Amino acid sequence: MRRTSSYGLEQARIQLPAIAANANAGVASVITRHGRPYAAIVPVQDLKGAHPASGILSLRGSGRGLWPSPAKAIAELRDEWGDA
Repeated sequence: MRRTSSYGLEQARIQLPAIAANANAGVASVITRHGRPYAAIVPVQDLKGAHPASGILSLRGSGRGLWPSPAKAIAELRDEWGDA
């Protein structure tokens, strides 16, 4: 069973180096804000495979479906710029 520690937000800010060292040793930490879970610092091993792509390439295709017709959206923007 994996160990987990819990810290308040201000306490985590002050103890960040120790929390990072704990994560390196396999201990996950939950950071709370007003008593509710807010963020987590987990060992890198726990992230293996969670984010296969990194850098700008991980954003590839993220705009698909953003505009129903990209050509129409660009034409409208060009028309808007032409009025200036």
